[in-house]
Amino acid sequence: MKNKQVLLTGVTGFLGAHTAIQLLNKGYEVIGTLRAKDRIPSIREVIGRHTDQLDRLHFAIADLSDASVWRDLAKGMDFIQHVASPFPATLPKNENELILPAKNGTLNILSAAVDNNVKRVVMTSSLAAIAYGRPNKEPNNILTENDWTDISSKSDLTPYYKSKTIAEKAAWDFIRQDASPLELVTVCPGAILGPVIERDYGTSAEIVVALMNGSYPALPKIGFDLVDVRSVADLLILAMESPVAAGNRYIAATGYLTLKAVALILKDHFPGRKIPTAEFPNFITRMLAQFRPELKPVLLEMIRRKTDLSKAQKELGWKPISVNEAIISCAKSLLELQIIK
Repeated sequence: MKNKQVLLTGVTGFLGAHTAIQLLNKGYEVIGTLRAKDRIPSIREVIGRHTDQLDRLHFAIADLSDASVWRDLAKGMDFIQHVASPFPATLPKNENELILPAKNGTLNILSAAVDNNVKRVVMTSSLAAIAYGRPNKEPNNILTENDWTDISSKSDLTPYYKSKTIAEKAAWDFIRQDASPLELVTVCPGAILGPVIERDYGTSAEIVVALMNGSYPALPKIGFDLVDVRSVADLLILAMESPVAAGNRYIAATGYLTLKAVALILKDHFPGRKIPTAEFPNFITRMLAQFRPELKPVLLEMIRRKTDLSKAQKELGWKPISVNEAIISCAKSLLELQIIK
């Protein structure tokens, strides 16, 4: 029997690489897509350190906006793991530079899946598509997979969060209107930590980098739902394999921690490092964000958003790694790769 084939978008990303490793270790044939050919040798070498199944990993150059490439790549695939998402280091002047590639890329992949009789697409969305756009409303309201970010909000939103929401909604609209048997599952991770396996690492790991290298004199009073990258990859595969997952959304997060709590875990584990634990009053954080626009998204995390994290565990038997392990393994890997000295 031939191995099941999985097309994985964004294989060079933090989550994409970890997902490729787990798929290979479970016996799948994987075609990983990336945008630039010159990244192939380095990502092959990185993934090869974590699996002895490298002969089943293949690469394809593809841009999310190119519909015809996806039609060709989806041929013969059993599943598609759509992990890639445009996430710029700096926010674009025009939010459509983020929104349109995210939305159109998703629709291109779903169309290609229908044309090629792919069984199921698993899309990596984000908690950003669930928990925002409702500033200060119902602070005790517990958010679930039934909730959606309100993209009409003027204050409690960023262009990236908006792009994730619009792309995921477009995917569900597509499935509702599509007569084929294609199945869709979406996974919505919180801030992703865990072991960084190369120097090109995920945006969320910046939280640990900044705490470990002394970038903060004190900490803003913010918090996040955190999750280990290995647990997200595990959930993506459960979402792909489990019959009950079809047509569902799943939040991928293990627990909520404030930035101070993250700092205290790091300080406890790395007592020799200067890690700040004092907190700024909120007005100082707001003032700083006036001068440093990159801090604007941080202001949204000053509101505690309560989420019910039980669905994936109850329905799919997902067993996520602890938040402590996610934080410490992230820090250790950043030191080993000398991303922090």
